Order: sequence, then structure tokens, then C-alpha cells
Amino acid sequence: MAETTVPSLARQVGTGTGIALCVIAVLVASIILAVSVGAVAIPPGTVWAIAFDRLVPGLITPDWSAGRANIVWEIRFPRVILAGLVGAGLGLVGAALQSVTRNPLADPHLLGISSGGAFGAIAALLHTGMFLGLLTVPLMAFGGALAATLLVLGVARLAGASSADRLVLAGVAVSFVIMACANILIFLGDPRATHTVVFWMLGGLGLAQWGHLLWPLAVLLPCGLWLWSQAGRLNAMSLGDETAASLGIEVGRFRLTVFVVAALITGVMVAFSGLIGFVGLMMPHLVRLVAGGDNARVLPASALAGAVFLIWADALARVVVGPEDMPIGVVTGLTGGVFFIWMMSRRR
Repeated sequence: MAETTVPSLARQVGTGTGIALCVIAVLVASIILAVSVGAVAIPPGTVWAIAFDRLVPGLITPDWSAGRANIVWEIRFPRVILAGLVGAGLGLVGAALQSVTRNPLADPHLLGISSGGAFGAIAALLHTGMFLGLLTVPLMAFGGALAATLLVLGVARLAGASSADRLVLAGVAVSFVIMACANILIFLGDPRATHTVVFWMLGGLGLAQWGHLLWPLAVLLPCGLWLWSQAGRLNAMSLGDETAASLGIEVGRFRLTVFVVAALITGVMVAFSGLIGFVGLMMPHLVRLVAGGDNARVLPASALAGAVFLIWADALARVVVGPEDMPIGVVTGLTGGVFFIWMMSRRR
């Protein structure tokens, strides 16, 4: 038995490592190619050279203009990296929510978490002011996302929806209510800032800066590692509450903890990117077609797939109506709608 098991395990580990390295290579290539795309096309070789020159000054003799260097390093690199962080966060949250609710339609957008984050961010941008500096919008967005999460759970319990698969219906209802309240905040806010906020609600990464990247990374890394460490529990939850309880999992407490972590990730991502839907819905399904249903593989793969997808969605948004920027939420919404129809027909 051992003679057959050990080589089999080694092959599985080797295959998993190979797939991970390939996906990481695709991610790095996507970052470089996406940075080279835009109203001013810059060759990928020049992008590599500028990046190395900024990281190790004097290593390469510059043969590019200062304008190109600023476009690559100060504008496009922060934007593309932020797209990767937001896509990774939304893909990760979507995979976790689908497992903990046992619903293939669960994602932070449909569950109202993104709407709550948007409400908190709009309140900070238009009404409360930046009383905590740069932390104001992320903290308010997290507070809104967490409040929306608790409201969804409360509505589901009030409606007698004891099974987790009814949470999506409660989430959609709460999302409509919260977005109506957010529209009231916009209506009552400063008319001069309304256009900016409305554009932000459609999703956009044009205001990305190097100093902004620390906060999404500081939230995504520990929360993502925690969710990955709970892959076994998420696998049990995906089999049903009874099965999870029989394995010693406190179902209610664990589900609430996952929802709070999802709210934290989503709130911070929404604060820096606006409302971007369907990433958390699409990526886990596509990953499961390749990697199977084990969350030990699905969670990191969904994060990487979400990062690659949103990087290219942002690149498309920059060139399709260039030199203007199309809101990235438009691109993900169109893609997500088509994917939703395909998924419905496939399930039928």
C-alpha cells in the first residue's frame, strides 16, 4: 500500500506545485502586459526595464523618457497591482461564501456585503469627512459591510430561513434597501462631488497610488491565510450543517466568523475600487472545473484567478474607449451576466 501511496502523493504534490507556478507566471506576465497597455502603448521590455531601474537604481542605463517612466511607475503599476489585490480578495471571498452557504450564487455583491461597503464609503466621502485620514473610507466601508452582513443574517432568521441556502435571497433584498439608502446619501450630498461618487460606484481604479496599496494588502494577506487554514471546515460546511456539526464544528459561530472576515475583505476592497460585481461569483466556479471542490486548492486558485481576471478587465476598460476610462464595473457586469446565463443553462 505504501509503495503505491507515496508515489501517488508525490505526483499530486508535484502537479499542484506545477499548476501554482504556472498560474503565478501568468499573473506576473499579466501585470507586465497590462502595464504596457493604454492610451500610450509602451513595449513590455521597456516596462521591465523601468521596473528594474526603480527597484535597483543604476542597474540599467535609461533609454526612455521621464514621461514614460512616470506613466509606468506612478500610474499604471499601482493601478494594475490594485486590480490584482481587489480581484484576489473578491475571488477568495466568493469561494468562501459559496462553501459556507452551500449556494453556488453566493458572492459579496449578491449577498449585500458590497452594497454595505459602498454605503459606508459614500457616507465618508460626502457627509462625515476624512476624520481619520486615509483610514476613514476603509473603516467606514468595513463598518457598512459588517452591518449589511449582520442585517442579512437577521433578515434570514426573521424570515425563518434556517437553512444557509436562503441567505442569498435575504442578501438580494437587503442589497436593494441599502443601495436605496446610498442613493439618498448621494442626493443629499454636495452636488459638486456627486459625479465623482457615481463614477466610483461603477467601479474604477484610476485613483490608485502606491501609498494606497498597503491597506488592501494588509487585510487580504492575514484574512486570506486564515480562510485557507479553515479549508477543512469549509469543506465540511459545504456538505451540510448536520455533517459539519457531527464533525465538531460550531456551525453558527463559524459561519458568522467567515461572514465577518468576508465583510472586512470586501469593505476594504470596495473602499479603494468602488462596486465591482460578479468576480466572486465567476472565479470559484471556473476554478472548480479545473481544480475540483477541495477548498485547500479552490481558495488560493480563486484568488489568483480573480487577480488575473480583474487585471485584464481593467486593461480592457482602459483601451475600449481610450483615452477615456470605462468604469471597470461595466466590464465585469457584462462578463458576469453572460457567465450567469451560461451557468443557468449548464445547470439545466
